[in-house]
Amino acid sequence: MNCTETMRKKNRFIDWAVFTVVLVLFSALTLTLFGRQVYGDLEHYHSDMKAYILEMQGLDSGYSFPYPVFFKLAALIHFVASPEMAVAISAMLLNSLSLVITKLAFNRLLCGDGRKKASGSTGTDKGGEDTGLSVPVGIAVSLLSASLFFISMLYPPDGIYLPGIKFKNIGVFSPNPFHNATYMAARPFAILAFLWYGKLLPVYENGVILRAGKGREILCGGEGKKQAALKDYMLFSLFLLIATMTKPSFTLVMVSTAGLIMLYRLIRAKFQNFVPTIQLGVCFIPTFTALLYQYRGVFMPEDGEEGGIGFCFGEVWAQYCDNIPLAVCLAIGFPLLVLVLNFRECRKNSLFRFSWQLYLVGFAEAFLLYEKGFRKVDFNFSWGYMYGIFFCHFGALLLLLQKTAGRSTGNSGKKERLLLILQWLAYLWHLACGIYYFWGIFLGGTYY
Repeated sequence: MNCTETMRKKNRFIDWAVFTVVLVLFSALTLTLFGRQVYGDLEHYHSDMKAYILEMQGLDSGYSFPYPVFFKLAALIHFVASPEMAVAISAMLLNSLSLVITKLAFNRLLCGDGRKKASGSTGTDKGGEDTGLSVPVGIAVSLLSASLFFISMLYPPDGIYLPGIKFKNIGVFSPNPFHNATYMAARPFAILAFLWYGKLLPVYENGVILRAGKGREILCGGEGKKQAALKDYMLFSLFLLIATMTKPSFTLVMVSTAGLIMLYRLIRAKFQNFVPTIQLGVCFIPTFTALLYQYRGVFMPEDGEEGGIGFCFGEVWAQYCDNIPLAVCLAIGFPLLVLVLNFRECRKNSLFRFSWQLYLVGFAEAFLLYEKGFRKVDFNFSWGYMYGIFFCHFGALLLLLQKTAGRSTGNSGKKERLLLILQWLAYLWHLACGIYYFWGIFLGGTYY
């Protein structure tokens, strides 16, 4: 074993040893919160956990939850735990899985394939060879990955009220709604679907067509550098389906965003990429089938209730907030700053661009759509908007990490360093608000 390989293994061991400690602490903290939600009273711990416990046992919960993944996992745990603890553990495991996936994704996207050196993100031996993520960078990535699941909307101290902002969270919205376990349960699969579509997007945009037994073929003047693998299409389809079967909120935004992107690309290419579009579209068929089943109650209501999807201009949102522009700024202050200062990255960074496309579609659905009937006041399209907020932060944090790693090894000017500091301060502001927000809920405070 050469010196470079020894150093790489050492760095990797320290990296994952530290991350294991972070993961254990994160899991213990969230399990405690979920435990308080299942055992505590609804006056102090607002959540749907009591209904989830009944649903998991096959009892009438008074609600319709046509997404069984979270509940089936809890039912398996119920063989060795009480109903309450089974639901709490299920929520904790799926929430912690989100952290593991994020850490793996950040490591991969910062360090490439483990053989090619990503500037500033890896260590090097004396000969300048790649030794993987350096220990300080690995620790930083572990901490930042965990921090992503504690950030919240920006808000002032108690007693200071902003114009038109009625509530701290409702109407502004947090990327981490700690009171909703099904949102958190679906998020690991939503992250995987987001990452895999981000992986397939440049392949599709280059006009790659899959041919059985013939590898790949590039259409529409593509570079030929991006490769398409059938397994990636299948994995994306699977991850999206599981996310849908855990909670469909992300899928509504994801499907709409992907459909608009593919339609735009199809028209721009003058239908020369028709076959790649069909091949990518096939990935959505299982999810569409699941959505038809899940939303049958919306389109076929009972007891004379009005059904279907309605259109409005912020009417439902305005019930909870009188200043939607300010609410948007409070929700995405950090990613908005990153976008303004790195706007050119939208052209070359498909994942960053896609995160913003998801957000914009999520915003449009929350602003323009609502479920008719008694569900109107529930503002269910806000859940998709919250996913948009989360992935906006995800993409912005990843880009900022890449920029910081690149600047650390280059001769960056004073202006560039100041702009990086400004962006990190914005992120830390969201994190400080998020930790305080989490702590309030952890101690039995209201989520709104």
